[in-house]
Amino acid sequence: MDAQASSGDVPQGRLAFFPIPFFAMVMGMSGLTIGWEKAQHLLGLDLGITPWLVGFSSLLFLTLALLYAAKLLRHPQAVLAELRHPVKLNFFPTISISLLLLAIAYLPLQQVVSQALWFAGAALHLVFTLYIVSAWMHQEHFKVQHMNPAWFIPAVGNVLVPIAGVPLGFESISWFFFSVGVLFWLVLLTIIFNRVLFHNPIEDRLTPTLFILIAPPAVGFIAYTRLVDSLDTFALILYFAAMFLTLLLFSQAGRFLRLRFFLSWWAYSFPLAAFSIASMVMAEQTGALFYRYFGVAMLTMLTGIIAILLWSTLRAVLRRGICVPGH
Repeated sequence: MDAQASSGDVPQGRLAFFPIPFFAMVMGMSGLTIGWEKAQHLLGLDLGITPWLVGFSSLLFLTLALLYAAKLLRHPQAVLAELRHPVKLNFFPTISISLLLLAIAYLPLQQVVSQALWFAGAALHLVFTLYIVSAWMHQEHFKVQHMNPAWFIPAVGNVLVPIAGVPLGFESISWFFFSVGVLFWLVLLTIIFNRVLFHNPIEDRLTPTLFILIAPPAVGFIAYTRLVDSLDTFALILYFAAMFLTLLLFSQAGRFLRLRFFLSWWAYSFPLAAFSIASMVMAEQTGALFYRYFGVAMLTMLTGIIAILLWSTLRAVLRRGICVPGH
């Protein structure tokens, strides 16, 4: 944007660069909300924070949705460019995933609202999945360096569907989405490790997306235990796969702490929320105190991380480090 443009043009100019990955904030906040709902249930407490967390997550989603709708109306070519971008394309399902997570958060509070959000999220996510997989299959401009763990986002959304879908009475639909999610998780996991092991390192701004590796097995464990209502061998494989990936990434903490802030830092939030919730589900299934306190400890750490993420994001917005060309 021209530096001499009038101040009245600035919001419009920044709106054109409003990035679709902003919706990862809703995923993180919703994951935190669901985590504290689970923790209070597990510990037999009522801290009175659930309505506040649900309300904040909902308000955040509505704010971002209105801003992105305004971008679509005023700068449709910018939205189209993101849909055609080999990396940004995979962040569009964060919108449908946000709806599914809000459906889970509302489930113990307002089942009617939860069901409406679930239908909207599941339908929209199916559309995104079909579009994105078709793009993967037929686009000719994708290169190896475009591959990063954000490609898991469409798969993770499918696995989320049963968590609210089963309690709402849609078991067959839930199995359909779960099967699609597991299928693409295994395919993409192989491709990601080929990318990481045999090609150039992932660039700094996308390095935090490595935490997304935790999400598919962690969410898959939660969803699978909803579907079968038991703790079998496959469930244990999913949980301990998530635990190993969490340990692997935590062992590289120094590498992540050296990174300067990017919006991709929000990739730390939802996967850690998913693993903390999975640990608390393990506590329910096994009765082992270790998983109970481990899950709550992970959730407490996540709360601190999200506080840092919120502050860093707000500061970046105020300093015009986000919603600018090239970010």
